[in-house]
Amino acid sequence: MTQKYVLVADDEPKMRRVLEIALQKMGHQVAVASNGREAADIVAAGGVDLVITDLRMPEMDGIELLQHLRQFDFDLPVIVITAHGTIETAVQAMKHGASDYLLRPFDLETLELAIERVLKGAAVSRHNQFLRQELERGWGDLVGTSGPMQAVYELIRKVGPTKAAVMICGETGTGKELIARAVHNASPRHDRLFVPVNCAAIPAEMLESELFGFEKGAFTGAVKDRIGKFELANEGTLFLDELTEMPIALQAKLLRVLQDNTVERLGSNRRIPLDIRIVAATNVEPREAIAQGKLREDLYYRVNVFSIDLPPLRERKDDIAGLVAHFVDKHGHRRAGGPGALDPAVAALLQGYHWPGNVRELENVIERALILSGGGPLAPQHFQLQPEPAPVGVAGAAPADTAAVTVGPLNEQVEALETRVIEAALKQVDGSKPRAAALLQISERTLWYKLKKYRIQ
Repeated sequence: MTQKYVLVADDEPKMRRVLEIALQKMGHQVAVASNGREAADIVAAGGVDLVITDLRMPEMDGIELLQHLRQFDFDLPVIVITAHGTIETAVQAMKHGASDYLLRPFDLETLELAIERVLKGAAVSRHNQFLRQELERGWGDLVGTSGPMQAVYELIRKVGPTKAAVMICGETGTGKELIARAVHNASPRHDRLFVPVNCAAIPAEMLESELFGFEKGAFTGAVKDRIGKFELANEGTLFLDELTEMPIALQAKLLRVLQDNTVERLGSNRRIPLDIRIVAATNVEPREAIAQGKLREDLYYRVNVFSIDLPPLRERKDDIAGLVAHFVDKHGHRRAGGPGALDPAVAALLQGYHWPGNVRELENVIERALILSGGGPLAPQHFQLQPEPAPVGVAGAAPADTAAVTVGPLNEQVEALETRVIEAALKQVDGSKPRAAALLQISERTLWYKLKKYRIQ
């Protein structure tokens, strides 16, 4: 059982001491209070995971303590201890939000089982609430049978069962979160939570409290304790999307958490042990982000134990037909009739488009076309796409002259030509890798691969 911070409230010193020793032997941190008023103050100070309270106490009894906790929205599991002959009072306590009750006298094994049951119930309740939110968001599915996607699936099968941190690189809209979920589902942690955090979507000043959680009073507006994403993902997977958008100062704190496997809520000095898997993602080349000061190099090495490069849609166009069928099925309920077979002209139109927004753009285009079709077959007029232009020469690159071609091994000739074209593209855009990649109509990741492969400075 993970270490918890347990509060014992009882007016009998001997019982407090017995419970304190027993809980410490179970591996928990313990605070004690002689009445409900003291207990309420300790809870208000923050960090308490479980309350064990007697019913009969001076100043504020167990029932009043329960009412106080629920009134101020402290969502804490509470175990009530009661003597023989007060079952009705115990039932009353349950109605006021107690999680369980124990009859005196009880043995320590019964206490340990009750604690385990109550904490597990609280975790399940918290997880169910989180899962309901995820279900409302919609998860989607991985779709694709092309060669590049088969290579991705093989990487997922290899890394999934391990504990290794994973870095997923790919352009915006390629489905990095779906890959992260697939890694989680292929792991022994699949029955635990997958907790996604979009570092670009959360304001920098809020991201720290979102990740670490906070205690009541840690800052203005912290009116009650809040669990952070690290704790929520404990024993599961934490997905950090757009990692390079996380402030550098916060990256240092993240690195400390990953090194120590512990986390401290804001406003607390209590270290909470963690057992989480980190999967991170970025839509930029990590080396470029490091050079630009957007990513700590030491953090990169920590999360890039295993890397997965997700190809853009223009490099896996064989998957377009399957993706269209998937999105038609997903959004087709909004139409009066079935989608029918895909018009060959539509297929050609979709194949000829460059898809700068990748799979996400394709889904939006299909959803819009379904609305415009009004329930009929999809036709070219339902799409506002321009076919991909024919490749244009890069300024500075020598035109091909078939008469001057030296016959030799084809791969050497292709490598020499690619080297000249890439060097010309970089020269034209003053060395900017993103602009060169756009000019060459390839991903930044592909460009960096070729720069390394051909040793281009």
